[in-house]
Amino acid sequence: MSLAAEKELAHLGESCGCADHDHDLVHELSRRLDSLWRYDQYVANADWRQEIRSLWVDLKRQEQQAIARLKELIAAEVRSGCF
Repeated sequence: MSLAAEKELAHLGESCGCADHDHDLVHELSRRLDSLWRYDQYVANADWRQEIRSLWVDLKRQEQQAIARLKELIAAEVRSGCF
């Protein structure tokens, strides 16, 4: 690695706002919320193709369940003082 690159990366990770596992939960929640945001458009785009539309509806439901679980886990982390 060049000296400039080493200097550029020298202080990454020194500050940490939360534990890695909590960051992972928040990151995954954000990723899934972005996906959920798109599903209504996907359903609308496939309105005349029932099998494809059904796929998007099912995936949206699964995403909503995963989001609810992530929110519960994040809330539990906050309540326990770990976050």
